[in-house]
Amino acid sequence: MSEKLINRDFYDAIVRFDEDIDAQDYYYKVMDTPTEKASENGTDETVRDRILKAYAVLFCEDTDIMPGQKASVDDVANTADRLYIGSIGYDPGHWYRMKYHFPIIDDDNYDRFAALIIADLNAGPLRDAAINDGDTLVIGEADPLHMTRKDREAQKVRSVGFNKEGGTD
Repeated sequence: MSEKLINRDFYDAIVRFDEDIDAQDYYYKVMDTPTEKASENGTDETVRDRILKAYAVLFCEDTDIMPGQKASVDDVANTADRLYIGSIGYDPGHWYRMKYHFPIIDDDNYDRFAALIIADLNAGPLRDAAINDGDTLVIGEADPLHMTRKDREAQKVRSVGFNKEGGTD
C-alpha cells in the first residue's frame, strides 16, 4: 500500500536526490508504484498521483482545483512560497521551499517538491517536530517578501496537524 511507501527512507531519498543516483532510483521506484486504486481514466493510480492529490487537498484550497484532482505544476509553483515551518518571517530556514533548496518549481521537480512535503508530514523531521516541539507547517499568504508589515500582521494562517499514527489531520 502507498502509505507504507511514504516513509522516512522515501523522505531521505528526496532530500539526497540531487547528489545520489541511488536516491533518485528509489524516489522514482516509489513514485511509479501502483496503489490499490484505479485512476479516473481506468489506469492504475500511482503513488505520484496520490501525492499530488493530497497536495491539492492540503495546499490548493483557494485555487480552481476540483476535489480529487491532482495538483499541477502551476498549482504547486503558485502555492510553494506560502509554506513555512513554525512561523512566518524572512528567515529562509523557516520558508519551506528555500530550506529544501527548491529555488524554482517547474515541470522537472514539482512532483518531487509535493512528495517532499507529504513525506515530511508523514515521516520526516517536520512530523517529529510537530509531535515533540509543536512546530507545524504554516500556510501563509502568497509572496510574503513583498508584503507590508500591516499585510503580514493581518494575514490568515492555518497549520497542518498530525495524528499519532502518522498522516495529517
